[in-house]
Amino acid sequence: MARTDCVAMILAGGHGSRLGVLTDELAKPAVPFGGKYRIIDFPLSNCAHSGITTVGVLTQYQPLDLNTYIGSGGPWGLDRNVGGVYVLPPYVRTKAGEWYKGTANAIYQNIPFIEKFDPNYVLVLSGDHIYKMNYKKMIKHHKKTGATATIAVRPVPWDEASRFGIMNTDNEGRILEFQEKPDQPISNQASMGIYVFDWQTLKKYLILDEEDPSSSNDFGKNIIPRMLEAGEDLYAYQFQGYWKDVGTVYSLWEANMDLLASPPVFNLHDNNWRIYSKNPIKPPHYVSSEAKITNSCVTEGCNINGSLDHCVVSDGVTIERGARIKDSIIFPNAYIGEDAIIEKTIIGEGAIIGKGVKCGVKDSESNPYASILTDDLVLIKSNIEIEDGTELFKGSMVRKFKGLEVKEHD
Repeated sequence: MARTDCVAMILAGGHGSRLGVLTDELAKPAVPFGGKYRIIDFPLSNCAHSGITTVGVLTQYQPLDLNTYIGSGGPWGLDRNVGGVYVLPPYVRTKAGEWYKGTANAIYQNIPFIEKFDPNYVLVLSGDHIYKMNYKKMIKHHKKTGATATIAVRPVPWDEASRFGIMNTDNEGRILEFQEKPDQPISNQASMGIYVFDWQTLKKYLILDEEDPSSSNDFGKNIIPRMLEAGEDLYAYQFQGYWKDVGTVYSLWEANMDLLASPPVFNLHDNNWRIYSKNPIKPPHYVSSEAKITNSCVTEGCNINGSLDHCVVSDGVTIERGARIKDSIIFPNAYIGEDAIIEKTIIGEGAIIGKGVKCGVKDSESNPYASILTDDLVLIKSNIEIEDGTELFKGSMVRKFKGLEVKEHD
């Protein structure tokens, strides 16, 4: 097989526990976004636009829907005779099999896959970020500096810097120090979890890391610090565009709401950098004479008879007359009954919201569904039914409504 210049590896196996009930039965990269997409669409589309046509997607937690969604990679132009997209779950080897133990171990376990393509470079990506980025420019920067590793960075507010891997660089962008989620950050230049490595150098450090019994097998905690200690040339690549880590309920809600700003904070209508997705085959959406839609995204197959204000609505959703929905996200095939009042709520796929239900309208100190994961939002799991007349208070997360209730107090 001819040598491939760059192989992309998308880390898509994390549990996504901070997304609460949204990832009970679904891998985080398969969570719906923007009415029409799944989170995984963004790194896959970026690869397609950047001319990177050999892509491994490393899955682990609840992989069925994600594997099915990716399929042979057709929507992203990755259904190819040479290269293409490969779903790479953990597997049993000659001696034994094991789960991916960390981000670095996930790549280590797939060294044989990467070696098949004999690449010059490996691009390591996270599968849970919303952004548009030309990786080709980053690889060009990597080659120009002569780096063995390049890390995409962007400035973040100082009060948020402790949530990220933080870098201190010289005037030429050479990384001098790296701190993984520090209490006292040395700068506000945050790692985006996007790396370009010289493959042979990375392979050496993956093997060394695997031989270290004390390692967490993580890029930020182990691989990058080890490379710096060894005197490798690591450079930062400054990224100025929109980027959102949607690993929490509130950040997912914020990123969806960003689509509704005027002009949008994140523009999905850019014909020069389209985000590709696996399209549902559904009829056009229907808006009745009783409906009122303001500043909202509505996707195909919807039946809208109520009121929408500042909402993102996925395909196949039905909203009955008299229902009033504001500042909310509705995932595919959900049903909203007559006269329901919904505010700042994320409604899971296939959920049924009964007649006259109220969500997120009031606070309550005795909320049986209170969760620290939701802030002031309401979060409703996929495929459950909320009975007529129920009131769900701000900060609720509903995993099971009927029968034995699982109340979230974590």
